[in-house]
Amino acid sequence: MEADIQKGVEILRAGGVLLYPTDTIWGLGCDASNESAVSRIAVIKKRTPAKSFIVLLADAEQLIHYVKDVPPLAWDLIENSEKPLSIVYEGGMGLAPGVISPDGSVAIRITKDEFCKKLIRKFGKPVVSTSANISSEEAPALFQEIKEELKKQVDYVVRWKQNDTRKSQSSTIIRLAVNGEFKIIRP
Repeated sequence: MEADIQKGVEILRAGGVLLYPTDTIWGLGCDASNESAVSRIAVIKKRTPAKSFIVLLADAEQLIHYVKDVPPLAWDLIENSEKPLSIVYEGGMGLAPGVISPDGSVAIRITKDEFCKKLIRKFGKPVVSTSANISSEEAPALFQEIKEELKKQVDYVVRWKQNDTRKSQSSTIIRLAVNGEFKIIRP
């Protein structure tokens, strides 16, 4: 794992794209503040630029650097969520276009995965997390289900967990307003 983290950080710092295991499914990742890296992921996924990406943080305390006003309910949701939870916040900041939606919102998940936490902490910035597939195609639950064409377009494929046979699922996504109102986008 440590060699993958070291190489992953090197690639992220150089503006590259990783294929890596997340706390949910295998994902494509890059420096969430690097506009060209984020654009490159959109090209790899053949995804419209109008659709933004989820960002991973290692710790909830980092939210204040990327969300203007964190609703008080967010802290409880993050702390008590048993399943990976991505929250769409109003007022995203400090991130690349393509990560922040045209309406100014940003989707952030605080990862509980050991590999992702270590990678993000060592890198020192948020990392994009989007499923390792072409847009509109089914997201792969296992590394072996990721298309070779996609693997060839990234700068580094993490070896950690490639042989894991436990099928993972995408995160729950909710939209949380500053006033505490919320809407479930994906259960």
